[in-house]
Amino acid sequence: MTRSTTTSTTQATAVHAGRARVLVLRSSGTNCDFEAVRAFELCDAVAERVHTNRLAERPELLDECDVLFLPGGFSHGDYVAAGRVMAAEVRHLLGDRLHRFVANGGYVIGVCNGFQVLVDLGLLEGQGRAAHERRIALAPNHSGRFECRWVHLRSEACAADWLDQGLVWPVPVAHAEGRVALADGALAELEANRQIALRYVAADGSDLETGDAGYPACPNGAVANIAGLCDPTGRVLGLMPHPERNLDPWNHPTWTRLGERTEGEGLAFFRGLVAAARVGR
Repeated sequence: MTRSTTTSTTQATAVHAGRARVLVLRSSGTNCDFEAVRAFELCDAVAERVHTNRLAERPELLDECDVLFLPGGFSHGDYVAAGRVMAAEVRHLLGDRLHRFVANGGYVIGVCNGFQVLVDLGLLEGQGRAAHERRIALAPNHSGRFECRWVHLRSEACAADWLDQGLVWPVPVAHAEGRVALADGALAELEANRQIALRYVAADGSDLETGDAGYPACPNGAVANIAGLCDPTGRVLGLMPHPERNLDPWNHPTWTRLGERTEGEGLAFFRGLVAAARVGR
């Protein structure tokens, strides 16, 4: 028995009506795509894992979604530089289509390796800045090694107003090249444009000392303890920590001592994003 393609498409459209649509882009070495899909599905979004090879065949898939999500991992083994090869893939496959996607109200989110891809693409710089004028980079951790632990973030007052600003939440990190490094004068410009989205803080939400003095609560020595940045629109955002790894109460290593919790704190990140994407397109 065969099904009508028209009927199937119509039924799928009816089921997905009013729900945010998410494309979780994966490549060789991606390893957090399943967790990301689950996070979005818990927030009643329609999420699909799509390999870059499939995107090469159908680049218009981007136009059919509300959110492009670049998950963590070690895409292409992080050869050349972290996220560099996948960024080249995305640049080749999508080109100006990606900029049009954001201009038309789409959201682009990168976590860990995905953040590294966004930085290499220059998407966090905003429109109109040439490659040689880039101000943002992600450098090796000051410790000189891979850092894997739980830290605390604070959502800042920023252009990404879908974040629960002022919220302090625990989240795991796992990276070797996550230190935000900025060109001279860039910090003041990012602050003026409200592009600093997330900072590493103490468990009580207070500011950390900067530089190596903030270690290990700031795992990498990032400028101003920056954990995440957004573009001036607030619709492109990258962060090094992994909210998709804190979806359930028992994900936290000391969950039995944290009192009654119905969900992991990372879920709020996805809930805010899905709500914004649902009304923004």
